[in-house]
Amino acid sequence: QVQLVESGGGLAQPGGSLRLSCAASGSIFRINAMGWYRQAPGKERDLVATITSGGGTNYVDSVKGRFTISRDNAKNTVYLQMNSLKPEDTAVYYCNAVIATMRSSPFYLYWGQGTQVTVSS
Repeated sequence: QVQLVESGGGLAQPGGSLRLSCAASGSIFRINAMGWYRQAPGKERDLVATITSGGGTNYVDSVKGRFTISRDNAKNTVYLQMNSLKPEDTAVYYCNAVIATMRSSPFYLYWGQGTQVTVSS
């Protein structure tokens, strides 16, 4: 069993900052890419940022220069530092990870349960 648990969401004022964390636990042999997605009310779940096992990153244009994704491979944890927050960043944020549970097993995509981020004055 593999679990992804997010933390760090909450309420922030416009221009403020939040840092999200997502820790993977359970039977883990190797983690490839990890990422963050978000879903605003009435909208589809969209990509925010991804990071490869080697540290390569990718961002959606709307967060470039404001958000930073990083990971700690020793802790099986991915982070999302969110600065200069805007009301349109309000959404439920989900992390995911591509994980193999054993040396011989294929990689599967796992999702966290989501954490609410609200940006409002």
